[in-house]
Amino acid sequence: MAKFDVRICGETCKGCELCVLFCPKKIIAISSHINDKGYSPAEIERMDECVGCKSCALVCPDGAISIYKEEASK
Repeated sequence: MAKFDVRICGETCKGCELCVLFCPKKIIAISSHINDKGYSPAEIERMDECVGCKSCALVCPDGAISIYKEEASK
């Protein structure tokens, strides 16, 4: 099964929680960390469970989420 790397830009994310609501695997949560702008950004809790559906990236109004497919090692 393919593995995915989800990257959330902690300085761009405003913690709106849309990604949390739309993730079908419920692997995204709001961090207790506060960024330089005073927001608590989203973070991935269980990266190994990501199915690469891109729902989080599609609903992010700030474009703070990128998803990369990891190449399988041969």
